[in-house]
Amino acid sequence: MAFDSLSQKLNDIFKRLRGKGRLTESDVDAAMKEVRMALLEADVNFRVVKQFTASVKERAIGSDVMDGLNPGQQVIKIVDDELTKLMGSESAEISFLPGQAVTVIMMCGLQGAGKTTTAAKLAANLMKKGKTPLLAALDVYRPAAVKQLQVNGEKVGAEVFAGAPGSVPAVIASEALAYAQKNHKNVLILDTAGRLQIDDAMMTELSDIKKAVEVQETLLVVDAMTGQEAVNVAETFNERAGIDGVILTKLDGDTRGGAALSIKAVTGKPIFYAGMGEKLSDLEQFYPDRMASRILGMGDVLTLIDKVQSEMDAESETKQKEMASRVGKGRFDFNDYLESMKQMRKMGGMQSILGMLPGMGIKASDLEGQIDEKKLSKTEAIVLSMTPAERADPKLLTPQRKYRIAKGSGNDIADVNRFVKQFDQMQKMMKQMGGMKKHKHGSPFGGMGGIGGLGSFGAPKF
Repeated sequence: MAFDSLSQKLNDIFKRLRGKGRLTESDVDAAMKEVRMALLEADVNFRVVKQFTASVKERAIGSDVMDGLNPGQQVIKIVDDELTKLMGSESAEISFLPGQAVTVIMMCGLQGAGKTTTAAKLAANLMKKGKTPLLAALDVYRPAAVKQLQVNGEKVGAEVFAGAPGSVPAVIASEALAYAQKNHKNVLILDTAGRLQIDDAMMTELSDIKKAVEVQETLLVVDAMTGQEAVNVAETFNERAGIDGVILTKLDGDTRGGAALSIKAVTGKPIFYAGMGEKLSDLEQFYPDRMASRILGMGDVLTLIDKVQSEMDAESETKQKEMASRVGKGRFDFNDYLESMKQMRKMGGMQSILGMLPGMGIKASDLEGQIDEKKLSKTEAIVLSMTPAERADPKLLTPQRKYRIAKGSGNDIADVNRFVKQFDQMQKMMKQMGGMKKHKHGSPFGGMGGIGGLGSFGAPKF
């Protein structure tokens, strides 16, 4: 994730604070100096850094912290609060018009930020919430821009409106709105043209579109990997075109993440969504408190639960309940394993899941050491080489059958033996887990059978 380096540095700082029985003002000063350097290296705006560290220090040198029983933990809580405040405190929501009135959302930004792909991602996200979006292709300049939107729209099941050849963007927007009203669409997403850099022609075009149709939400798409440049772009767009919020793309990449911590403080505009992957389903609503928890290495179980629920349709929910029942009785078989793998991939893979769990490590490289997705694919190949009867009843796996499975999956017989042995151990553990009392909010893996235990047996060391 974008904040891996910052998270590691902050946790190293707080680890030293937790080791102190009592904090002095010099301890706080030293810690804040390190925090300041960590934030600047993460490409956070220097004015934002100065204000942030001053606020943390002011609260940290209070008597309730200096003399507290666990002052280190209290300082972490203060940093968590201030990080959340820095990013906007509360999550921002798109304001939809009531009933079947068409809510118009204009997407804008520079070329290369991922605007067209994000428009399709947003459509897919809104469809899960019961909306009926129409995508409108207003980029009449970039080659294949219209085709790209049409392809992505088809993938997510959203209709795309393209104007007649030679039409100007403002006219296409007006025609798209009329089409949306006629065809019972309640959201219109305008994919406008970008430029390599901000210029007067782009701003004039955005202004003309707003004159042609009444825009309820203007969302700026910026690339998180551009760091402070993303903040500068957001500031300029807000001043010249007026924006209501920001969508950060590529926040899952190897970037320092300073844009996410600076945009709200510099522009006053909230971050609505964050792009967390290349798939058209990889768009998450931005929650400042949850992001602060991720930065501080405390996980993000709520977002994980949201992912599980969003991927759960009626058919899969029935399968999950059946699987949960079998798990409780120790009857977890290889068919359940395959279903768990399928559900896990829908949520971004095991590394994505572990990254949201508290105490599972901070750096993505550490997660790669714990879970190798390629090794999970090798174990899946082992299961797919079994007959339906063998998947349903692992006791049928005689040495001769295992040899056939090893040959069919391209693995050694030792790999198959090791996997089957680990699977047997996992069955016993699942039976024990089935008798435990469920968490009050429900386990994020509650209906997902084996996903919670995949890390234990799903990737044997080949």
